[in-house]
Amino acid sequence: MKHKKGSLRSTIVVSLTNYLDAGAIVAGASGLTLWQSYLGLAEGHLGWLNAISANCFGAAIGAFAGGFLADKYGRKTIYTYNMLVYMLGIAIIMFAVNYPMLLLGFLTTGISVGAGVPASWTYISENSEAGNRGRNIGISQFAWGVGPTIILTLGMLLAPGKSGEAAGTLFAPVVQTVAGLFTDSSAGSAAVHVFSSRIIFATLFIVAFIAWLLQRKLNESKEWEKARAAEKEEKQPGVFSSFGAVFANRKNIRAMLFLAGIYLTWNFVASVMGFFQQHIYETAGGLSNGQANMLTAVQWIIIVAVTYFGFAMLADKVNQRWLYFFGTGIGIAAWLILVFIGIKSHLALWTFTILWGIQGGMSVQAFYALWSSELFPAKYRAAVQGIMFFVVRGASALWGLVFVHIYGKGGEGFETAAYLMIGLLLVAWVIGVAGTPQTRGKSLQQITKERYRK
Repeated sequence: MKHKKGSLRSTIVVSLTNYLDAGAIVAGASGLTLWQSYLGLAEGHLGWLNAISANCFGAAIGAFAGGFLADKYGRKTIYTYNMLVYMLGIAIIMFAVNYPMLLLGFLTTGISVGAGVPASWTYISENSEAGNRGRNIGISQFAWGVGPTIILTLGMLLAPGKSGEAAGTLFAPVVQTVAGLFTDSSAGSAAVHVFSSRIIFATLFIVAFIAWLLQRKLNESKEWEKARAAEKEEKQPGVFSSFGAVFANRKNIRAMLFLAGIYLTWNFVASVMGFFQQHIYETAGGLSNGQANMLTAVQWIIIVAVTYFGFAMLADKVNQRWLYFFGTGIGIAAWLILVFIGIKSHLALWTFTILWGIQGGMSVQAFYALWSSELFPAKYRAAVQGIMFFVVRGASALWGLVFVHIYGKGGEGFETAAYLMIGLLLVAWVIGVAGTPQTRGKSLQQITKERYRK
């Protein structure tokens, strides 16, 4: 019972990393049109912001290095220093006055997020009991949903409004604050509006500071300590020594191809929706910034509820193949409705919001986080996740640059993009259903022994 309570406590503390990961992505998305107006950015500029952010390549760089460092120096080491980098990146965004500063802030934050994700998923899995591993991973995904829910609610309350529509209830205090800072009236309306986004990023800075204080006090993973002690008896490995060992085993390669197959195709869709959803709602759907944030906030409330009751409470108890089948299938249905009814329809937008929220609660990412922490030995568990995260987020960065050209400035290419989304989700659906691993209810040691005969 004591270990069970300890694993739940450490899961909650480590899950703040997921809160900050998703929070950084959605904070950028929430104010994307505000920054675009303030700095006079084109669609290509937005594509690069997405490409280097926590949504894509910034996280890819951090994950590649962070995974190996977590295996070499321990999971706790990452937590001790990583949040400091995150706070630096957020601070740069908060005070950005030009496009290069905004890029630097997004990149720094993205690198920090990437470094923390493999360590967090690995730590949670290694500190979970066999019968609660899915629950604990689900709780980490729950935090991943809470972040955007809070950020989007703030975005809705702080929204400046559009075309004469009412602004958010907290926008007036923002205007008053900015007026006090710029007494010479040098701040134009765009500068005032973007101040809402700066406040939202400031809340992430505060949470990151709290996470840093709590995560520094965590105990190191016992399984990592055992694996590290066993390696030291043989020889002192280098930071990237596990790279060759990973690819020397065919079972590792097959597992990585399977995991990359589901996560890459799904993340192509999720990365676009994570960063561009409000922008799509505003341009192709014709909504105001406040309406777009409200709709997306409702979606994240659904994600939070389904993550807890649909994944965390069921992943250890039911057939995971059927859970995956249902969750990913709902996502495909959501996009089909948006295409065939039309994004201009409020009925289609609300239906999509609800169904995509249900999908998000039982998303491919939740299964990926669970399975990727189960299918590899402790000695290079985080490194493998770092490699795959690097590939997935890096490819998503390139896809984001392509997507903005397919989509177009005013959303004229939305239908083409939507059909691509459906195709990508179908691939993730088929691969995941066909290859669901039979690991439920088994300890990590048992899974490793069965897979590697050790």
